[in-house]
Amino acid sequence: MILIDPPAWPAWNRVWSHLVSDESYEELHAFAKTAGIPSRGFDRDHYDVPSDRYDDLIAAGAVPVSSRELVRRITAAGLRHRKRPPTE
Repeated sequence: MILIDPPAWPAWNRVWSHLVSDESYEELHAFAKTAGIPSRGFDRDHYDVPSDRYDDLIAAGAVPVSSRELVRRITAAGLRHRKRPPTE
């Protein structure tokens, strides 16, 4: 299933959502391609999408969930990739 959290992440004078799959990266990449999301928006385990795309992505089939639920679902699916801490 494709999931999207509410736009809540400010960066570059915009507010962003995260788009993920709780099934596979293949499902996520296929949805993103169909929705016209550029591949440069992919970051480890999600696509960053601007708030002006939120409603369109839900209309295309993404399921809105809280940020907490989104992380819970991709972690349970084994698809969560956290940033590595800096090495000294």
